[in-house]
Amino acid sequence: MSGSDDMRTASKLSYDDFQLFPDDGKRHELIDGEHYVTPSPNMTHQRILGRLYLVIGNWLEAHPVGQVFFAPFDVVFTNFDVVEPDLLYMSNARAAEILTSKHVAGAPELVVEIGSPGTRKRDETIKRRLYERCGVSEYWTVDPDLALVRVYRREGKPFAGPLELSATSGDVLTTPHIEGLVIPLSRIFDGAPPRA
Repeated sequence: MSGSDDMRTASKLSYDDFQLFPDDGKRHELIDGEHYVTPSPNMTHQRILGRLYLVIGNWLEAHPVGQVFFAPFDVVFTNFDVVEPDLLYMSNARAAEILTSKHVAGAPELVVEIGSPGTRKRDETIKRRLYERCGVSEYWTVDPDLALVRVYRREGKPFAGPLELSATSGDVLTTPHIEGLVIPLSRIFDGAPPRA
């Protein structure tokens, strides 16, 4: 390792630093040792997150093939990469490998981020590259303003180009990681409460 690499590594924040961040209601994350802070989410964000969690959670109650969690819940990829996805899913087999009592220590199969004006660009660039690099199999970015979801699925090592699904087109979400789960986007984006 060169001297410049030592300097760059020494200036990075680590998981030890992360654990000292204040519990202030904001989302604190580390990506490549850089600290990112996001304000508390708004009502639209929380409503969409709640609906997704209920739909997936209710399906998993009837078909217990895995576990779903929502933020705040740390996903520790490396000592310098610690994030709090809005939603994450792990099969039972994967959970047995990476789920601890404090956090997730590795890559879940599915990660979901719900965009807001302050996070949209980061979700589509920095976080997408992080999830791709760290082995997440599938990544959904949810755009509340456009009522659409971009689905990135791993094809070999990198993610394939996004599949764009829209509530206005009547599209449905599915994933090979939760076979049989079908989520009409209208259940996520409209004003009605989600049905089980």
